[in-house]
Amino acid sequence: MVATSDLAYGAACAHNSAVTARTLTTDADDGQDGLAQRILRDPLTDLPNRTLFLDRLALALARLRRAQTNIAVLFIDLDNFKVVNDSLGHGAGDQLLVELGRRLRSAIRPSDTIARFGGDEFVVLCEDISAAHDAVAVGQRIVAAASEPFMVDGHEMFVSASVGVALAMHGDATPETLLRDSDAAMYRAKERGRGRVEVFDEALRTRIMERLELENGLRRALQRGELRVYYQPEVSLSQERMVAVEALVRWEHPQRGLLQPDEFVPLAEETGLIVQIGEWVLNEACRQVATWRRSGAEIDVAVNVSARQLVQPDIVEVVRGALDASGLPAEALCLEITESAVMRDPEAALATLTLVKELGVKVALDDFGVGFSSLAQLKEMLPLHALKVDRSFISGIADDERNSAIVAAVVMMATTLGLTAIAEGVETEAQAMQARALGCDVSQGYFFTAPEPPELIAKRFSGGNELVQTLAAD
Repeated sequence: MVATSDLAYGAACAHNSAVTARTLTTDADDGQDGLAQRILRDPLTDLPNRTLFLDRLALALARLRRAQTNIAVLFIDLDNFKVVNDSLGHGAGDQLLVELGRRLRSAIRPSDTIARFGGDEFVVLCEDISAAHDAVAVGQRIVAAASEPFMVDGHEMFVSASVGVALAMHGDATPETLLRDSDAAMYRAKERGRGRVEVFDEALRTRIMERLELENGLRRALQRGELRVYYQPEVSLSQERMVAVEALVRWEHPQRGLLQPDEFVPLAEETGLIVQIGEWVLNEACRQVATWRRSGAEIDVAVNVSARQLVQPDIVEVVRGALDASGLPAEALCLEITESAVMRDPEAALATLTLVKELGVKVALDDFGVGFSSLAQLKEMLPLHALKVDRSFISGIADDERNSAIVAAVVMMATTLGLTAIAEGVETEAQAMQARALGCDVSQGYFFTAPEPPELIAKRFSGGNELVQTLAAD
């Protein structure tokens, strides 16, 4: 993303004297060429740097107020450049960037300006654009140039480029808005498959404003006490009672009402707010379940831990603090993690979860089956207590022999490894009975109940946690 301070500096450059502007925007040798090179050129690729680009953009916008044409800014980012640095080193990455700079020079028009902003980010200024398709054509040539293989230290490497385009068709645009909008379009190109060109439009502007509003609201939600914890029971069919609950976060939005996790948790993950939210949910769930247990309810609690939380250096102390503050026994708490969270950094996950297990806390693998990991490998890697068979397999368990066979195989392996298998997403009695027949005695899903606020869950304890019988009587 483009730093605001850099944009402010670029805007200030537009107010320089005409003599300074001409010095910045020409490559003529005026006796100070060496100094100009150091100040205005990227030392690696010899392309214009951020300072020179912003000055040229400001001047182009000034000319736009008097002209009848348009200008476009193209923001370019390599999609998998990190692989080159990680596999061959930063020296190899530099070689690739130098070669990419040469290719990009050839892909643009002679009158265009291309600059390197840093890292693997490049920006192009196109003047005299008649319509959006002219800028898109430049972007497509850039995508094609980046897609050709690179030879780096004797290795053939492949990368792709995502390009975002923002147009200025009037003189009131600013360098800041053009760079922000082209950057946003570039991220949409990544979201839609990478290696493509996207043009910023009003729909994207609306989406960005909505996202910004949601992010600002989410930052205030914790302070204002707008988050809620709902609980969904895990039921033992053989015992016909609730044996645990899963803590699930909700947001009581002041205007939009109760928001489900998929409406704000991905944003929380992206922004890092999930760390604070996850810690709050953990403390609140431990406090609530400890209260229920003191009143006689024999119940455990499962709390989801995100990939970001898992790599926090203080995660073990956070868990210990939640247990100490609530008085909840460690063995009554289960942390649920996903395959994808583990596979981001298996060594870090192992180190963290080993310490968590030493506290006496259980660990469950959530959504098992969608990541195609080997259960035997994961069991060897992690101190697991249970796994949850993903709802995508449970949904067809009663009428699809293939799904039934998959669940049977997973349960058999889990049992062999000493793990408890839990069926999640159970929505019908037939699914519940089939899951039990295949070895998943503990199940969870809307067949039993949707996630409920704590006061409704508490009412279900009156029958000795006998959730199945309670539902039958409803």
